[in-house]
Amino acid sequence: MPSRTLVLLAPILLVAAVAQPQERDVARYVEKVKDPVIKEMRDRDAAAAEAAKAKTEEILAAEKSAEEARTEPERELRFDVSGIVRPSGPGAFTTNLWHLPPTAQYLTGTCWSFSTVSFFESEAHRLGGVDVKLSEMWVAYWEYVAKARGYVESRGSTAFEEGSESAAAIRVLRERGIVPREQYPGVLAEDGRFDHADLQARMKAFLQWCKDTGYWEEDVIVTCIRAILDRTMGAPPETVTWRGSTMTPAEFRDGVLHLIPDDYVGLMSTLSVPFYTRGEYAVPDNWWHDASYVNVPLDVWYGVILRSLDKGITVVIGGDVSEPGLYGEQDIAVVPSFDIPGNFIDQSSRELRFAEGVTTDDHGIHLVGHTRLDGHDWFLIKDSNRSSRHGAYEGYYMYRDDYVKLKMLTITVHRSVVEDILARLKPASPPA
Repeated sequence: MPSRTLVLLAPILLVAAVAQPQERDVARYVEKVKDPVIKEMRDRDAAAAEAAKAKTEEILAAEKSAEEARTEPERELRFDVSGIVRPSGPGAFTTNLWHLPPTAQYLTGTCWSFSTVSFFESEAHRLGGVDVKLSEMWVAYWEYVAKARGYVESRGSTAFEEGSESAAAIRVLRERGIVPREQYPGVLAEDGRFDHADLQARMKAFLQWCKDTGYWEEDVIVTCIRAILDRTMGAPPETVTWRGSTMTPAEFRDGVLHLIPDDYVGLMSTLSVPFYTRGEYAVPDNWWHDASYVNVPLDVWYGVILRSLDKGITVVIGGDVSEPGLYGEQDIAVVPSFDIPGNFIDQSSRELRFAEGVTTDDHGIHLVGHTRLDGHDWFLIKDSNRSSRHGAYEGYYMYRDDYVKLKMLTITVHRSVVEDILARLKPASPPA
C-alpha cells in the first residue's frame, strides 16, 4: 500500500529536518563606506562657509576701524581754571585737622564707609589720642547683611546696592562695634584691591531668585549672603586684639576708641521738610528710610561746617560729584559761572537742582581742613574715589564754598557742635 507508506514516513522526515542544527548569522562592526561624491559636496560647503565667515570678520573689522576713525575721543565738559585763585595744596590750609592718609576704595561703591570710617579715626584721635586705621570693610560687610535682611522684610522692595549713608556706618558702629583694618582687611584678592563687581552681581542674582520664587526664609537667606561675602571679603572676626588684650568689637569701640554712636548727628537742608525738624533724607541710598536727619536752612547748615572745623572737629559730607566743576586733574571742585553765578546760589537754586535730579546723592567724603583765599572759603577734602588720584595730591580735593553750598547735601558732625540747633527742634507732627 504505497500511499500509506508515504503518509507514515512524512512526519518522520520533518522531525529529522527540525532536529538538524542550523547555521546562525553573527553581528560585527565594519568600516562605514563614505560616499565620495557626498563627502566632496560637504567639504565644498564647509570651505565656502569658512570663507564667508572670514569675509564677514574682515568686513566688520574694517567697519570698526572706519567708525573709530570717524569718532572723536570720548570727552568731558570742563572749563579753563587758569583764572581761579586757589590754595597751592593741602599744606596751604590754615586749618588742617588730624587724619590718616587717604585710602582708595577701588572698584566698590562703598564711599560712605570710607568717608565715615575716616571720620571715626579722626574722632578717636581727638577724643582719646588713639591713632589706629579702622576697617572700612567691617562696616561694609555688616551693612550688606543688614540690606539682605531689609530686602527679605520688604519682600524685595528695598534697594540692594553698594551705596549707603554715613548714618548706616554709625548704625553698624552702634550694633556691631568696629575693628582695626589689620585685623579685618576685608579683601582676599592677592593684589589687596577692593573689587565688589562680581560680589555684588552674585548677591543680587541670589536675592532676585528669592524674589522670583517667593522664598523668604530670612535666616537661610542671610546665611547664604554671608557665605558669598566670606568668599570675597573673608569672615569678620569675633574679637579684637589690642595691646595684648582681647575684647569684642563693641568693647574696642567703647573702651579704646571712646566713640559713642548717639553723639553723631546728620543734618540736611531741603525745602521738602520743615526747618528745625527731623525728617527722611529721600534718596535711594537711604534704603531703610532713616528720618533722623535734622533739617535746617542753608546758611545754618553751611555755618555748622565752619563751626565744627573751628572747634577742631572734622565733618563727613555727602552730595553730587558728577559736575563739570569737579575736576580731578586739577584737584578742585568749584561752580563755574556758566552753571550759575556764585551770588545766585541760595536755598531755592540748591533745591531746584535736587528736585529735578540734577543734583544727586553720589558720594561721601571727609572734610578735614579750611582756609580763606580771595574772598572764598576753601575746604580740604580727603577722598577715597579714583578721580582724587588723577591730580597732584593723591586722595585729596580742594572744594570751594560755592560747590559745597550748591552740590553737597548732608553733613555728619559731633552733637557738641549743634547743641543749640537740637534745642530748637520742633516736635514731630502726629501722623495724619
